[in-house]
Amino acid sequence: MPSDPCEPLRKQGYQFFSKSSTAALKPCMWCKRALAGGDMCYKHQFYGIDSHRCVQLTPTLRCNQRCLFCWRSFEHEPAEADECPPETILAGIHRFQKKALAGYNAVLDNTVTEERWKEALDPKHVAISLSGEPTLYSRLPELIDLFNSKGYTTFVVSNGTNPEMLKRCNPFQMYVSLDAPDKETYERVCRPMGDYWERVQESLRLLGSRRSAVRITLVKGLNDIAPERYAAILQESGARFVEIKGYMYLGYSRNRLVRENMPDHAYVRAFAEKVAAACDYRYKDENELSRVVVLERKT
Repeated sequence: MPSDPCEPLRKQGYQFFSKSSTAALKPCMWCKRALAGGDMCYKHQFYGIDSHRCVQLTPTLRCNQRCLFCWRSFEHEPAEADECPPETILAGIHRFQKKALAGYNAVLDNTVTEERWKEALDPKHVAISLSGEPTLYSRLPELIDLFNSKGYTTFVVSNGTNPEMLKRCNPFQMYVSLDAPDKETYERVCRPMGDYWERVQESLRLLGSRRSAVRITLVKGLNDIAPERYAAILQESGARFVEIKGYMYLGYSRNRLVRENMPDHAYVRAFAEKVAAACDYRYKDENELSRVVVLERKT
């Protein structure tokens, strides 16, 4: 057991906002690719978000699920002594994003233009999606409001187990995960640490009143069943978008699943078509590289 329980995560590039909390920042692969002039993530294609100007962070590493498909480590979930104040997180964004991207600037890497480097150090988007379940952070609504007041576009990704907290949050776009068509599959695949299925349904029903998306992570052989039941839940949710994304055999999920659980894009597309055929959503777009298809609510 390391003396610093966060050390394994620091080695992975996590930048912690304070010594006593687990609030952290870590640029994603797409941020770095876009900075170097490469592809941006599908959020750029679908929603116009520039990947190199997007900060990926979490206000807490705590989570109340142990999803089989999660690429993050359950072994590296250090205890949290204190919650990090929203002001501390806001104040640290530019400094820690710059530190995390060190080595990508125009002097050290000639694929990065001076203009794009300056843009990356002036982020405009915040994806609260790095690790952990953000609704377990008691000051999440305050944090989002603070980001909004400073002109950031905020995305919140939640597992839906805390609908009371989601009611109080006002991000630009709210994501809620739906990774099973029924309670039995949910408990087997997401391994919740409580009886949360009905609470997830309640969170999904909140989405009709705001700009929102439902995220389905499709794991071949585990939750790729009953597209009509997914459709019925989506229909009741009223979310504007549905993202059906193939599980990727990456990170610590490789200790729990096998490569055969990773569907190819054609499989994801075929499943998405079955879901769309059974509810009031239509095909909007897709990104083959990320194995994701987005559906949009018919108006």
